Amino acid sequence: MSSDDLFAAEEQVIAAAQELLDKGALHDKADGKLYQELLKDYQKLFRTTRRLMKLSDRNEQQLNALSQEQRRTNEIIATKNKELEALSKKLSKYLSPQIYHSIFTGAQNVEIASNRKKLTIFFSDVVNFTETTDKLESEDLTHLLNRYLTEMSNIALEHGATIDKYIGDAIMVFFGDPESKGVKEDARACVRMAIAMLRRMRELHAEWQELGAVKPFHLRIGIDTGYVTVGNFGSDDRMDYTIIGSVVNLTARLQSFAEIDGILLGHETYSLVKDEIAVEEREPIKVKGFADPIRCYKVLGLYDDLADEGMVIREEADGFKFLLDLQKRDRAEAIAALESILARLKE
Repeated sequence: MSSDDLFAAEEQVIAAAQELLDKGALHDKADGKLYQELLKDYQKLFRTTRRLMKLSDRNEQQLNALSQEQRRTNEIIATKNKELEALSKKLSKYLSPQIYHSIFTGAQNVEIASNRKKLTIFFSDVVNFTETTDKLESEDLTHLLNRYLTEMSNIALEHGATIDKYIGDAIMVFFGDPESKGVKEDARACVRMAIAMLRRMRELHAEWQELGAVKPFHLRIGIDTGYVTVGNFGSDDRMDYTIIGSVVNLTARLQSFAEIDGILLGHETYSLVKDEIAVEEREPIKVKGFADPIRCYKVLGLYDDLADEGMVIREEADGFKFLLDLQKRDRAEAIAALESILARLKE
């Protein structure tokens, strides 16, 4: 039964009771008076009940309206969240993943600020890029360059690098900020990354030649470690997360002195990776902006890789470390040196 039907029935009951009183149906005055008082109390209760039910109906309507509004609001919020997520993914393409993550998780504020850190910096550049690609159409050149940058960036991210910027065909990355595994491990990861890049470049040569590039891409790579200032630089409206300092400039210079498809290390990087990376010290180079000649080292490869190729013999155990570079010593010299060591052990 609806509330309107219930009220109508109650009103009929009240009207019938009042009619009985008006006709004097109750002959006993005491009973009539009691009946009159009961009727008045019942009428008050009825009016109160009707007001409460109307209020309840009105509240229910308001709640239903609020629920519908809440659903519409939730739908709008969900749509906006999807739009923000899509926009966020687009913006992430302009930032290194580590920087993007630190900003959107609140670990880093978007404000002009910087600090000093010891980082390992990497510079690479394509040798004679213009000469290599001058016969390509712009569409093929765009595809070629984007493929190169994509491949190199994937390797950089796999090794934990923070990609600073692309300067045409040049790439600048660094290790140690905003995440670091320690200065030594950061330097090792950087050199391992550079070796992996050169290996991947050799694999891509055939593919690029099919696109019409007469000469395949070749790289020069420079790596060094040192203190830099890292952070947000620019204005309140436009800023760039990057690094500045003399070691940055030195790394760029090392790259220009590297051999084709070669990696040139500064002395501090060498001191951090020498137990894992085979190098050959080169003549110190004179670099603009630096008073003293710079010691530098050509990377020959990972000791583990060279051992697999039979170019070095390397053994390590607790209290024992042995490395024989067969590229620098012939086998007769190596045997003589080992026999001398064995003779001393037997004394």
